[in-house]
Amino acid sequence: MTPSEVTSRAPACRVVEDAVLPFEVAALDLRGRVVRLGPALDDILSRHGYPVPISKLLGEAIVLTVLLGSSLKFDGRFILQTKTDGPVRMIVVDYRPGVVRACAQFNDANFGGVHERATAVSAGDLLGRGHLAMTIDQGAEMSRYQGLVALTGGSLEEAAHEYFRRSEQIPTRVRLAVAEELRASADGPDHRWRAGGMLLQFLPKKAERMRGPDLEPGDAPEGAAAHAAPADDAWIEGQSLIATVEDIELIDPDLSSERLLYRLFHEHGVRVFKASGVEAKCSCSREGVACMLKSFSKDDRSHMIQDGVIAVTCEFCSTRYVFAPAEVDLAEEG
Repeated sequence: MTPSEVTSRAPACRVVEDAVLPFEVAALDLRGRVVRLGPALDDILSRHGYPVPISKLLGEAIVLTVLLGSSLKFDGRFILQTKTDGPVRMIVVDYRPGVVRACAQFNDANFGGVHERATAVSAGDLLGRGHLAMTIDQGAEMSRYQGLVALTGGSLEEAAHEYFRRSEQIPTRVRLAVAEELRASADGPDHRWRAGGMLLQFLPKKAERMRGPDLEPGDAPEGAAAHAAPADDAWIEGQSLIATVEDIELIDPDLSSERLLYRLFHEHGVRVFKASGVEAKCSCSREGVACMLKSFSKDDRSHMIQDGVIAVTCEFCSTRYVFAPAEVDLAEEG
């Protein structure tokens, strides 16, 4: 990647939507990424038509998945999945390089009065308790890697911090923001979803500088006294800077990622790299669904027939596939 310096003055950059922008603050040994999502996020959430609080939560999960998955250096998949006892019992976000799809499952009975108190409900209220799984799938001939972190009523940001603290041992901070944008049009208010996120990591060249009081002691015996070095001043400053980022800065359609990074790090110098795009795209197809149906027994398929057809709706993109029974019928063996 060819870097660009944005140190001497605030860059006059246009806002690039549906993109991931990597950056580096060499003076503080910091690296990270900024994600801005507009049409891609709106496409996913509009297809589902979930209640607003659930759409917002799923949007946060999508941003987090793109932040993490975009660091992969191979043509595989990064999958984020929650399974909890809350009203939103499951979230699945599937990311392949430059492509994302997502869906949620929720319980109407447990959802209760969330519709009426949409502004008050938190991510923790919707998720409840359970776990968050992050899976790296490198293909059929490679082993999968999966990391788990408990969800205990907190936000996805907090879960990501806990995951990196315990699993990756890399000092990391994440910021996520999702909101609806309202614009006037000839047909009335136009509602569009927007989201943004930032991931910041402390990656010094000397490994001993990475350890600090916010990291697990690794393989030390249980009950052993901690001897972690004090937190590095550069990382203390990095955490303080990303903590100042407001939601509106991450989703403002008139504030570019480059200008946001300049606001944060211009005193130290920040270098940005080539941005990569993100689009909403499902991997389902009529042929794939037909093959799936043919894998069922003839008796099972007969029970799927309603009004003379077999209909299957993709949970990710809500596309409905309709088949005449003869299209997926197989000759009886023997």
